Amino acid sequence: MKQTNYQGALQKPIGSGFSAISSTDEVIQGMDLTGKVAIVTGGNTGIGLETSKTLAHAGASVIVPARDLEKARRNLDGIPNIEIHPMDLMNPDSIDAFAESFIVSGSPLHLLINNAGIMWVPIRVDSRGIESQLATNYLAQFQLTARLWPALIKAKGARVVNVSSQGHQFGTFHFEDPNFKAREYDTLQAYGQSKTACNLFSMELDKRAQPYGVRAYSLHPGSIGGTELAREAPLELFQKMGFVDEQGMMKPEVLSSLKTIPQGAATTVWCATSPLLDGIGGVYCEDVEVASIAHESTMGPGVKSYSLNEVDAQRLWTWSEKACGISFSI
Repeated sequence: MKQTNYQGALQKPIGSGFSAISSTDEVIQGMDLTGKVAIVTGGNTGIGLETSKTLAHAGASVIVPARDLEKARRNLDGIPNIEIHPMDLMNPDSIDAFAESFIVSGSPLHLLINNAGIMWVPIRVDSRGIESQLATNYLAQFQLTARLWPALIKAKGARVVNVSSQGHQFGTFHFEDPNFKAREYDTLQAYGQSKTACNLFSMELDKRAQPYGVRAYSLHPGSIGGTELAREAPLELFQKMGFVDEQGMMKPEVLSSLKTIPQGAATTVWCATSPLLDGIGGVYCEDVEVASIAHESTMGPGVKSYSLNEVDAQRLWTWSEKACGISFSI
């Protein structure tokens, strides 16, 4: 009988034994991924790089699609079991080309880590008119997963791990105007919408994919120092959010709360590999654990119930097929 996480039915801690300060080395300890094939988007910087490195050192063959191939080669130099291929998540044709080359190879795909994302960007759209955070953070996940579906089935036991964020609490999915054509653009609302979409997609994908041996998860990696996520953010935005002082220096209490990159990638690696999750999917995780339902009125730990809504999840699937111009019928 299929289990679903609709309305957060499975959304409660399971006793992982790990915590917010657990690192990738702790999570992967004792695991042998020899023979497994993984794709990690955004796998050459930040927590994506740490994820790629951790899986590769555990024996997996890791494929890293990248827009900037030269940068990817520099960052991944010396790591075993890594292949780099071209792909631009803002270009639907590029996604299709990458996926097609993988399918043609005949390889199964055991782990699809949809890690890449952007944040704090000005208004811009892709060739379809899709707002850039929605296109990169969510719709690319949907399209890539759909195109790689035959390889996921072939693995006879695969996982799709979608990196979401506590930032899903910035906003619901705005079905009437997802691309901000009729309302003023707010970069944090756009980010929140894209991450809420990740959660809804992961839940619905898991429900549909279970009969084929594929499970799906979304996760919040934590607030992390040393990544490139904020490269386009203006100082005024950080000041408005209370992260930095008038001189632009990060406040001590904010600095002390940040995770290291190995701590930030730990939840991704856990979702991808933990045997504790063999019988559960469609859940949102954080701090290397299945998260609890969050309080509706405040922003903090846990997952908002609106991003686990059954009707919205099914509606989003239909919207996504139309936006991508593809049929993902499972």
